[in-house]
Amino acid sequence: MTLTLDRRAPAPGATLADRLVPVVLAARLGARSRDLALVAAGALLIALSAAVSIRLPDSPVPISGQTFGVLLVAAAVGFRRGLAATAIYVAIGVIGLPAFAEGKGGLGVIAGVNDGRLAQRGWDRRLPGAPAAMAVGNAVIYAIGLPWLAAATGFSPAETIAKGLVPFLLGDSAKLLLAAGVLPAAWWVVGRQR
Repeated sequence: MTLTLDRRAPAPGATLADRLVPVVLAARLGARSRDLALVAAGALLIALSAAVSIRLPDSPVPISGQTFGVLLVAAAVGFRRGLAATAIYVAIGVIGLPAFAEGKGGLGVIAGVNDGRLAQRGWDRRLPGAPAAMAVGNAVIYAIGLPWLAAATGFSPAETIAKGLVPFLLGDSAKLLLAAGVLPAAWWVVGRQR
């Protein structure tokens, strides 16, 4: 069996994964099997990205590749599959497998999204749309994560911002730009395969 890229123009709502994992493969495996494989691969990519982490002194939260993985997966596979991949990743970590940053797992880590819809609208195919989609995804992560950090630690709003936002802005910006650069480049490669 030889696999080739789907060379047709992307349909509205098509994601990069839809182009890289050809429709022909979906016809042979079935659309659900293809979607399940993409979701599983997305969850694995997020877990592998989270494994890359460091902790700054006096910070309750590690800096990891997790946000890079979440943003990249959501933009590459779309909203529903990205949400499913993220949910599976979280579930794997919650049951105790070392999927989270610093090789941690368990519900205690949690006690201590999304740019996929914009990717389905084509934002991930060109600059500046890709960074804008990633920025929206990152804002959602902060909107959920910062209040959670404050509740889990008892930090004041100023402490939450100082320890849960400011130290991460530079690194998250770099991860955002890296993920946003990967997607248009991948779409360019896919487009040249015609």
